[in-house]
Amino acid sequence: MNVSYRLLLAAALICSPLLAKSLSAQNGAPAAGRGRRAVPPKPIEHLPDGTVNLGISLQERGLWLPLDRTDLGRRSTLAPVDTIPFQPWAKALYDDRQIHELEPHTRCKASGVSRQFQTPYGVDIIQMPDLNRIYIFDVGGPHTFRIIYMDGRAHPKDLRPSFYGHSVGRWEGDTLVVETVGFSEDFWLDRTGLPHTEKLRTVERFTRTDFNLMKYEVLIDDPNVYTRPWSGGFNFRWSSNIELFEYVCQDNNTAPVLMMKGDEPIVLQKPFVP
Repeated sequence: MNVSYRLLLAAALICSPLLAKSLSAQNGAPAAGRGRRAVPPKPIEHLPDGTVNLGISLQERGLWLPLDRTDLGRRSTLAPVDTIPFQPWAKALYDDRQIHELEPHTRCKASGVSRQFQTPYGVDIIQMPDLNRIYIFDVGGPHTFRIIYMDGRAHPKDLRPSFYGHSVGRWEGDTLVVETVGFSEDFWLDRTGLPHTEKLRTVERFTRTDFNLMKYEVLIDDPNVYTRPWSGGFNFRWSSNIELFEYVCQDNNTAPVLMMKGDEPIVLQKPFVP
């Protein structure tokens, strides 16, 4: 073994643990250490009305970010694809979307439910008990927001289809339950291309299991697309000391084929808005 090779091997052995520690820190994982005790999560805060605080507090600002992402930086689907009860035409459409990246979000359209939580920019949940409303703000796409009505109202009978539909919520213990109807067909249910129609009804459940973790579950009910209702979900992680920022999708998206919605297929290798 020559001197140069021995020096290279020694450097690799020294740097490997340092690199692993650095990557662990970048990914938000706690650094391992012999004899080091895990720091317990902070207690979950409650608002004066007794409901769980799902967002920022006077003590700490922050955002909710997706907990798990694929190696392409894109969120995995709401559920394993082989468990989703597609109708045949819907599965064919879903498969085609894996080849051609035609997601409306890449054209600066609003995200719709579930997909709203799958951008890398985070979401902010603002509870306003005095107004009986909850707002969910996000940065991705056109910097839009959702309104969840908490006053016990029913859905209007004649809703104009929209990206976020009409949402009414209630508390079941410490879980926020949100039912939404009145969707347009102009968005994807998640980043991978799950389809839907205007018959879609969703029931979302938000549970803050500890200060740093939010469990998100959603029931998908669309008889035009799926043979039966089905459920999926994922988790969010709390990222402290960051806030929503201005992101103007139209100023950042310079791909004409995306913005003009031409007939040319858009393949995955082309730029897309996260």
